[in-house]
Amino acid sequence: MTDNELVPEEPTEGELATTDDAATGDDAAEVVDRDAKSAPADRATDGPFDATEASPARPYVDLGGLKILPREGLHLRLEVEEGTNRVVAVGLDYAGSTLQVQAFAAPRSTGLWNEIREQIEDQILKQGGKSTAQVGPFGPELVAGVPATAPDGTQGMRIARFIGVDGPRWLLRGVIAGEAIQNPTAKAAVEELFRSVVVVRGTQPMPPRDLIPLSIPKTAASGATPAAG
Repeated sequence: MTDNELVPEEPTEGELATTDDAATGDDAAEVVDRDAKSAPADRATDGPFDATEASPARPYVDLGGLKILPREGLHLRLEVEEGTNRVVAVGLDYAGSTLQVQAFAAPRSTGLWNEIREQIEDQILKQGGKSTAQVGPFGPELVAGVPATAPDGTQGMRIARFIGVDGPRWLLRGVIAGEAIQNPTAKAAVEELFRSVVVVRGTQPMPPRDLIPLSIPKTAASGATPAAG
């Protein structure tokens, strides 16, 4: 799933809901300042982390702009852009769920998530989907459904949860699908996984919204299985 692809193309049966069950935009969360930074109050201590905040002793998988902390049962996929072979996202399969993460350059004093969240919702509605704005542990987020067809031909909605955190000169965006949408145990596990991600913004000038470059690791740390896909 790249920056312009909001949800995976092939939903699994467990990730489908009927149109009546899908969330709508009628229960929108409180309007917030579009330029304000959106992040949990404990971000610097509990994550997601900036590179300057991460423990150097932890055995991260180094992907350039992102570092992922390996753990038992975690499968890591690098999502590559066709034609350029550029790594554009990291897919994490964990706890019966998927978490896609991308990091973007952001201004020093203002945030991006409030504005980008509105744009994601607009794209979902244009695709004939529905969404609910809500406040979660990371701040304002979206739970969205996009029309999709299950392998058995059943029509329904592909459900995904969009989360985002504004850090020091970066935005980390996550897209969650699978068991973590409704299963409390899986939800907590995937949220903790998102919290453990480290963003390496670097010091080079970058226009806001540009993807922070990712790279294929030279070696894989134990506990996570990297694969291109």
